Amino acid sequence: MSDPVFRPRVHIILLGVADVARSAAFYEALGWQRAPTSHAGFVKFDLGGMALALISKTDLAKDAVGQPGDPGASSDLALIYCAEHPDDVARLLAKAERAGGSIVKPATRTQWGTAGYFRDPDGHLFEIDHEEVWVFDREHHLVV
Repeated sequence: MSDPVFRPRVHIILLGVADVARSAAFYEALGWQRAPTSHAGFVKFDLGGMALALISKTDLAKDAVGQPGDPGASSDLALIYCAEHPDDVARLLAKAERAGGSIVKPATRTQWGTAGYFRDPDGHLFEIDHEEVWVFDREHHLVV
């Protein structure tokens, strides 16, 4: 039997959170729709060809390394959302803050465009970014 092809894709972004219900409510407040196949311990959001999934930090640690607190039980991660217009960066950051997130870096002009960062209620880092170099298809999927 030959080795399977390891395609360059990410299908699910799995976030370990302190409170699944609270975190799910945060993303719903951003206007994201919970997948109908979600349940109390594992909530999914369709990101257009991939998913954001929420699971408790304890369950993630048990699943990944055996016990919470084991080395490697957590890691830092920044997720990036590409805005369609530079002015959208500040608006999206404000929406995240109203939903319960915290602004880490306000919308700031950079040498590449405009960007800012927020953290969700569990401290996961997101960047809202606008750069003219990014290309999107008709459904706002990034063309890499």
